[in-house]
Amino acid sequence: MKLGGIDEAGRGPVIGPLVIAAVVIDEKNLSKLEALGVRDSKKLTPRRREKLFNEIIELLDDYAIIELSPEQIDEREGTMNEFEIENFVRVLNSLKVKPDVLYIDAADVKEKRFGEIIGKGLNFSPKIIAEHKADAKYLPVSAASILAKVTRDKAIEKLKKQYGEIGSGYPSDPRTRKFLEDYYKEHGEFPPIVRRSWKTLKKIEENLKARTQRKQKNLLDFLK
Repeated sequence: MKLGGIDEAGRGPVIGPLVIAAVVIDEKNLSKLEALGVRDSKKLTPRRREKLFNEIIELLDDYAIIELSPEQIDEREGTMNEFEIENFVRVLNSLKVKPDVLYIDAADVKEKRFGEIIGKGLNFSPKIIAEHKADAKYLPVSAASILAKVTRDKAIEKLKKQYGEIGSGYPSDPRTRKFLEDYYKEHGEFPPIVRRSWKTLKKIEENLKARTQRKQKNLLDFLK
C-alpha cells in the first residue's frame, strides 16, 4: 500500500515563500523512515533536517515540492486556507505515484472539512485522514514537513546573502522587524521579498511615521 503525506512550511512569516511538500512512500518502508529518526520538523535541528532531506528522498516512491512567492500569496483571491487548499491539491495532483491513503496536516479548525475539500479537487481517490498536528502523528507527514522546512530554510539563506540579516522572516522575530524598519527608513518602501498583504508591514509603517512626526513636533517646539 502506498501512503501519502502533505505539509507546508512558512505559512505565517512576513518574508519569503510558502513551501508545500507532498510525499508518497510504500507502507513497508515506514519502519526505515522511523529508523532514520524522522519526526515533526519543528522538533529537529536545522542541521539534522538537512541531513535527513536526501535520506528521506531515497526511501520515497515519489515526492513534489512547490515554492509560492510573496507576490503569489499577495495576489491570492481568497483566504490563506483557501489558497493553501488550492495549492495542496495542485501538488498532490502532480504526483506520478498516487497514494492509497493520504495524511494531511489540516490548517482549518474543522479538520474533516479541510480533508473533504482537498479530496474533491484530486484526480485520484485516496482514503483521506486530515488532522491537526498530523506532522507529529504520521510519518509520511513528518517526512513532508522536513522536505518543506529544509526547502524554505534554503530560500531564506539565499535571501540573507542578498539582504544581510533578515532573521527568520516571522513577524515576532525582533531581527526581522529591525531589518524591515531599517530597509523602510532607507528606501521609503519595503523590499520585494515581503508579503505586502500582512498587517505587520502596515504597523511598522504607521509606527515609523508616528515616530517621525513626534521628532518633527519636538524640533518645532524646541525652535519656538
